[in-house]
Amino acid sequence: MPAKFHIPETPHILTTTVGSYATLDWLMQSRGQQPLIDATSVVFATQRRAGIDLPTDGELYRFDGDHPDTNGMIDYFLRRLGGITTEMSKSDFSEFGKKTEMAFRRKPAGVVKDSIHEGTLNLFEDCDRAAEVADGPFKFTLTSPYMLARTVLDARYGDFEALTLAIADVLAGQVSDLPCACVQIDEANIPGNPEDGPLAAEAINRVLDAVRVEKAVHFCFGNYGGQVIQKGSWKPLIDFLNLLRCDHLVLEWAARPDQDCDALADIDDRIKLGIGVIDIKVNRVETPDEVAKRIESAVKRLGPDRVRFVHPDCGFWMLKRSVVDRKIAALVKGRDHYLGI
Repeated sequence: MPAKFHIPETPHILTTTVGSYATLDWLMQSRGQQPLIDATSVVFATQRRAGIDLPTDGELYRFDGDHPDTNGMIDYFLRRLGGITTEMSKSDFSEFGKKTEMAFRRKPAGVVKDSIHEGTLNLFEDCDRAAEVADGPFKFTLTSPYMLARTVLDARYGDFEALTLAIADVLAGQVSDLPCACVQIDEANIPGNPEDGPLAAEAINRVLDAVRVEKAVHFCFGNYGGQVIQKGSWKPLIDFLNLLRCDHLVLEWAARPDQDCDALADIDDRIKLGIGVIDIKVNRVETPDEVAKRIESAVKRLGPDRVRFVHPDCGFWMLKRSVVDRKIAALVKGRDHYLGI
């Protein structure tokens, strides 16, 4: 693997972002491959200029200006996977409405009509486009098979486990040769459904096992219109988290109660931890001193060698760019303040 794709070894606490960047107004007005490449280059340069050690590509190609209620972490994948249609009948709407765990969505993201296959999904193309302008190591993200399965109406498998694992197998076939330093799987639904932990872990592990670079899994309690979606806490999820065959976790922390975060100390020592120290559900920009104190609190609660990354709680797509850039700067300055560099 080219050296430019290796994650830095120092400092011992690295900064990263979670996935999405703020929507660029000019990109919405000028769609196409070249504007997208230019915009991705801007996103990488903005993060590197601020001092982010492991930036993401901003996921700009997943955002649909005609469907701005979501940043594309669901719809981008389901519109491309074979066997799924986004054309729905009145009956489909009604049937999906019975899924109480998805009450925050008015309609399904898709209807599974046939066996799941890769369709037109091409994550290598997406990652390779980012690699061309990344100018260093970066992280590439994809959505958890469990989360994708939760958002569809199943008219083919008749079994949620079979559906989830079918999606997992297709995603696993997409990730073995991605030209990046780290692959991160995003999951924001299991925190509200901890009883599905064993299934979600099996599905996520099928994808992780195919990854040949650093393996990360991101968990949060949702961000839909700046609101928490999933009720719950970290404690019931510890057994599930310990099942994951990843190198590090990327966890919501800044917006969680202190007593909730104490449970994360029970995560297996083989898994390094990424801790959210920037609240993405508010516009107020944290000061570097506030960030440093959050890092200090996390290290005291979790142990001096457990925290490998600090980052925002989740992606930035709900916030304006002016806010995002200042939060990114505060993240790096706060980390440096804590480490005394």
